[in-house]
Amino acid sequence: MFPTDKPSPSLLRGMTQSRLGRRDALRLGGLSAMGAFLAACGVEGKGKPQASVAPDAVAKFWAGKTQKGQLNFANWPLYMDPKLPELKKFTAKTGIKVKYDEVIQEMGPWFAKVQPQLSAGQSIGYDLMVITNSVQFGQFRDSGFLAPLDHSKLPNYAANAAKSYAASAYDPGNVFSIPYASGITGIAYDPSKIKDPVTSLADLWNPKYKGKVGMFRDLQELGNFGLLAAGLDPAKSDENAWKTAAAKLKEQKDAGIVRNYYDQGYVDALGKGEVWITQAWSGDIFQKNVSDGTNFKFVIPQEGGTIWTDNMAIPITAENPLDAITLMDFLYDLENATTLAEYINYVCPVPGAQAQMKKHAAAASGEDKDFLLSVADSPLVFPGDAEYKRLHYYVNFNTAEEKNDFERVFQPIVLG
Repeated sequence: MFPTDKPSPSLLRGMTQSRLGRRDALRLGGLSAMGAFLAACGVEGKGKPQASVAPDAVAKFWAGKTQKGQLNFANWPLYMDPKLPELKKFTAKTGIKVKYDEVIQEMGPWFAKVQPQLSAGQSIGYDLMVITNSVQFGQFRDSGFLAPLDHSKLPNYAANAAKSYAASAYDPGNVFSIPYASGITGIAYDPSKIKDPVTSLADLWNPKYKGKVGMFRDLQELGNFGLLAAGLDPAKSDENAWKTAAAKLKEQKDAGIVRNYYDQGYVDALGKGEVWITQAWSGDIFQKNVSDGTNFKFVIPQEGGTIWTDNMAIPITAENPLDAITLMDFLYDLENATTLAEYINYVCPVPGAQAQMKKHAAAASGEDKDFLLSVADSPLVFPGDAEYKRLHYYVNFNTAEEKNDFERVFQPIVLG
């Protein structure tokens, strides 16, 4: 079990607003996920080779590009301290002004919104965006909508990022993206309501919790847990396996065990006691405990959980790409990566941030010190080998037809 005991809400170091709601739902993802430290944990990116760029594509794109002293950054809600300290530091150091907008709520609608402009070779109004390793990431990549990165302009990333990111299946070699943060999907529960140890996906099927179980509405997340509960490996599954998993999920639904299939609202449902146990994202639970003084527990079930990554990428039509890639690298400076992790509380892509955070704690006192240590020591932010051994990739779709088949199998669980 992950320990999620935490200090009181007064430890928020100036973070006075709710920090939940960043992830409305994981979009239907079709590419293998991976996070920080996977190579060290013996987990490598898998999947079919992805589209690559021509050898001279990087040189052609970046030729003649100059800094313009400004950029527009599209991100998910509450994925940075609302006071924007890292961006203020960036402007102070470089002179580049950043317009920061929390405009991405779901990957599907975001792709649909910007696709017409990108197809027409027009600016989408943003020079940098954070996109999940999902089906839409593949659509962005394979449609030629992402600028190839010039890694000579990313020295901090080269020095500080976990080396395993270069092995990702969705973007091998980080041709188009570098990670912003990763997260884990597991089980959260309220120990004031559930006294028995929660260790298995079977607990989400336990009739003792009838009407008090939350499951995700997102088909990728729901299907993955159905596969794991049925003893199947999502990364190696096919349509027959999906039907087996759907039958397992239908048993859970027909028995009245599931109260609802949630998007981000699962957090509020857990907080209000509407559900006692639920599928959950790691960072949400850590943040909920810190923000609201709750004591919810998060576990990676013995059958396994899943891992996903949100990535920084530059649209091919960006008007200020050099300013954007300068910011990308700035956020991989050790100090900046550390302060981001102190706020975000999802899996940090910079392993060295853990030691740096402990240095911050050593220089702090009282509640601030306790808070920083709780983040630095949390396996929800810096998972270890034991946690990663129980993490799985998402179902991997090689074709759009496979994705459609997957949706067809699992949609009746949510909609029926």
